[in-house]
Amino acid sequence: MTSISGKFGSMPATSLAQQARSPQFSNNEFRTALGMFATGVTIVTARAPDGQLVGLTANSFNSVSLSPPLVLWSLSQAARSMAAFRQGSHYAINILAADQQALAQRFANPHVDRFADLAFTEGVSGAPLICGCVANFECFNRSRYVEGDHVIFVGEVEHCEHRAGASPLLYHGGKFYTEHPL
Repeated sequence: MTSISGKFGSMPATSLAQQARSPQFSNNEFRTALGMFATGVTIVTARAPDGQLVGLTANSFNSVSLSPPLVLWSLSQAARSMAAFRQGSHYAINILAADQQALAQRFANPHVDRFADLAFTEGVSGAPLICGCVANFECFNRSRYVEGDHVIFVGEVEHCEHRAGASPLLYHGGKFYTEHPL
């Protein structure tokens, strides 16, 4: 058996011929278990090639690399905004503050004008940067990976800002929370 060596030592390499066993749980059970992982809440925004503003609530945000600065998030292949994000060169990831729960709910609702009366500035690439967030990341749409029913977007961060001391909006078990330091 071969091994993979790296920063954290050696690990046995698995054969590519191996496959995962079929899941022994329902989609609902899987979703509920995933909900036990507390996350921050983001709104991913962009300006589509036709100039239209697009955005959605996402909690699938994660850092990937410091050098180069990379982040990722994922979007359902069935999402109405998929074409805009897949074709666009840039987007912004806005990490919501504790007092922005209503925005999270608005951008999760497909039946409302998400940008109506929204306070935002335009980023260097044209993506909306929502005012009052704890952080914003302006990203070049570096790569996309289709996995299952989602597309994983990897963004190369070209610019970022944050508000020191601001409390983030958190999501856990289907409910919103604010932080409480231990």
